[in-house]
Amino acid sequence: MSRATLPLSRFRVIDLSRVRAGPTSVRQLGDWGADVIKVELPARVQEDDGYTGARHAADFQNLHRNKRSLTLDLKAPEGKEILFKLVATADVVVENFRPDVKHRLGIDYEAMSAINPRIVYGSISGFGQDGPYAARPGVDQIAQGMSGFMSVTGHPGQGPVRAGAAIADVSSGLYLALGILTALLEREVSGRGQWVSTSLLEAQIGLLDFQAAAWLFDGKVPKQAGNNHPKTIPTGLFDTKDGHINIGSGNQKRWRALTKAMGAPQLAEKPGFDSPEARRANRDAVNAALGEIFVTKTSAEWVEILNAVGIPCGPVYTIDQAFADPQVRHIGIATSIDHPKLGRREIVGQPIHMSRTPWEVRSVTPEVGEHTGTILTELGYDEAAIESLRARHIV
Repeated sequence: MSRATLPLSRFRVIDLSRVRAGPTSVRQLGDWGADVIKVELPARVQEDDGYTGARHAADFQNLHRNKRSLTLDLKAPEGKEILFKLVATADVVVENFRPDVKHRLGIDYEAMSAINPRIVYGSISGFGQDGPYAARPGVDQIAQGMSGFMSVTGHPGQGPVRAGAAIADVSSGLYLALGILTALLEREVSGRGQWVSTSLLEAQIGLLDFQAAAWLFDGKVPKQAGNNHPKTIPTGLFDTKDGHINIGSGNQKRWRALTKAMGAPQLAEKPGFDSPEARRANRDAVNAALGEIFVTKTSAEWVEILNAVGIPCGPVYTIDQAFADPQVRHIGIATSIDHPKLGRREIVGQPIHMSRTPWEVRSVTPEVGEHTGTILTELGYDEAAIESLRARHIV
């Protein structure tokens, strides 16, 4: 499928972001057809940024598909001039500098909108664009800790535990992509762009959802619950004959179906087990009673038994096992690419499906500055001018 047939093909995005949060947002736009120009430093040596790895490593390759690469020194007046020419042709700019950096460089929203009033300017910061912590550097784990997320993750008494993936980075990128798309829709009415921003801290608090609401609405501070759901019991992890299984059966209907399917219907009406409130108060006893039964069969046997009666359940996989699962293979989220240097590889695909306009990998992650000449030619620079810019390390 050509880019022109994809839903975002009419938009051009200037990607000034780095590491993970900003690139995650831009990846969403590029996957659905936006013309993404990734602006990078004209460095002679590309170094590992400490988080996403070297350019040809899995993480970097997974983040930057469907982009073109332009090298540009934004501290040089001529570099900034080239950026402003790009902005005049663009719909979206995305950055995740610390808030003061863009103002110091003169590439903030006010500067961009003066050139192109229709520009949608997307920003991700650690803690917000202003406020007492605005100037602090922020990374995923710091946001996980400051949001309260780590306080509700892990087993009771264990102490704070981070999530096993960069959820603040990824969620802030997804929230920003949603905000950008909303601003583009609003622009169709108003004719004007606007500044859209989020932060790692805000996104992480947003992900807390009912845990945050417990405090804000009821004044209750949630605690660690381990592998148990904080509210619906039994919902959690159980040992089986050959491994582990997750189940979810907190309401009365599913609780009765579960105990019957496990061959222990008497547990459904046992005092202390017979209502959601009672099970919450006696969680350990409920889990112990079920645990004695779960260890008598394999995970696969329980998955078959419980799914047959409508109990949500599933095995607990390692990541390689997850990608080998027939349902995961069927949905096709492991996406093949042919890289000119790395050969045939797989990356993580889109978890969104559209009936008429499927996403696609149109191009793999570019080499640094791979499209510099092409993009500058599109902006009207001739070969001599481009060579002069290269010689002076502007590009």
